Amino acid sequence: MYHIKLLNRISEAGLSVLDKSKFRITEDNEDGIILRSADMHSYELSDRLLGIARAGAGVNNIPIDKCSEKGIVVFNTPGANANAVRELAICGLMLASRKIVDGINWCRELPKDSPDVAKMVEKGKNAFTGCEIMGKTLGVIGLGKIGVMVANAAVDLGMEVFGYDPYMSVDAAWGLARRVKKAESYEELYQHCDYLTIHVPLNKETENMLDKKAFSIMKKGMRILNLSRGGLVNNEDIKNAIKEGIVACYVTDFPDASVIDEENIIAIPHLGASTEESEENCAYMASKQLAEFIEEGIIHNSVNLPDMTTEKNSFTRIIIINRNTPNMLGQITSILAANHINIEHLFNRAKNDYAYTVLDTTTVPGEECIRSLNAIDGVLRVRVIE
Repeated sequence: MYHIKLLNRISEAGLSVLDKSKFRITEDNEDGIILRSADMHSYELSDRLLGIARAGAGVNNIPIDKCSEKGIVVFNTPGANANAVRELAICGLMLASRKIVDGINWCRELPKDSPDVAKMVEKGKNAFTGCEIMGKTLGVIGLGKIGVMVANAAVDLGMEVFGYDPYMSVDAAWGLARRVKKAESYEELYQHCDYLTIHVPLNKETENMLDKKAFSIMKKGMRILNLSRGGLVNNEDIKNAIKEGIVACYVTDFPDASVIDEENIIAIPHLGASTEESEENCAYMASKQLAEFIEEGIIHNSVNLPDMTTEKNSFTRIIIINRNTPNMLGQITSILAANHINIEHLFNRAKNDYAYTVLDTTTVPGEECIRSLNAIDGVLRVRVIE
C-alpha cells in the first residue's frame, strides 16, 4: 500500500483516479505528496518520499534542487487550469478597460432608502467611462498552453494580437491562431501594444521583468494583466508608472500589501484556477501522474527529470535517478552484467543536471546488486518495481 499525503485541500473527484486498493491518503510515512500552493521550502523530505505532484503549473513553492538531490521527482499539471485562466484573462481585459469595479463600489454607497437612486445613477455614470477592446492591440508574453488560449480568444474578440515567446514549443505553435502575429522582442510589445498580458513562469530570468526599464519604453496608457506570478512585476515600479501615466491600469491576480488599495490597480485574490472544473482537472492530472510514476516509473510533466512513457510489462523494472555525469550508464550496465542480469529494455535520458535510467530485466536484482548501484558516485536513488 502506497501512502499519499495532501498538503492542501484537493478535489475528491480528482483523487478518484487513485486505486484505493493500492493508495491510501495518510498524514505520515508518505510515498507521494499532492499539493497546490502550500510552501514546502522548510518541509522535511523523508527518504521514503518518491514524488511530489503540484496540482497547478507553478512550482516555486517546492524546493526543486533539494528534491532533485534526494532523487524525488516533482510534477506539475501544465494546461489543466488553462481554460479557467483564459476566462479570467478575458474578464481582466474588460476590467482594465471599463471602470466596472469602481462603478460597482460607487453603487454600493448610494442611499438605499432614496427614491432618486435611478437619477443618481444616470448623473454619476459618466465618471466611469471606459473604452472597448475591439480594434485594440494585445501583446501576449509567453505562448504556452494558457498564452495561446488567451491570444486566440483575443483574436475572436476583435483584437489585433502579437505574441512573443523565445521558448515556444511546436505543439503550442500548432494551436496558435493564424491571425496572431509574431513579435521579435519584448520591447516590440512594450512599444506598440495597448494591452499586455503575461503568461510565463517565475524564475531568475523572468523575475521583475516588468520594471522601471521596461516601463520607460512602454506606449503611454498601457493596460497590463498579470495572472501568472506576482514576482514578474515590480510593484513599486508599476505604481510609479501609473502615477506617470505610462500604465493606465494594472490587473493582478497576486496582490500584496503594497498594491491592494492603489488607484488604477485591480487586485484579484488569486482566482486564476479557482473554478470547480479547474481544481478537479489539476487534481486528476496530478494524481494520475504521481500514481503512474510510483507504480510503473512512468514520468509525465516532471520539472526536474525527463519524460519516460513506456509502460511496465511483465519484466522487473529497475529505476535509477542520478546526476548527469559521464560514464554513468556504463557503470550501471557493468554492475548488472556482473550480477548476471539480462537487460530487455533500457531507457536513459537527461534533463539539465539530472538523468533518469530505466532498465527492464528478466531477473530481480539481489541486495548486493542494489548496494553496488547505490554506491556509484552520482547515483541518488535506486528503486525496483517487480
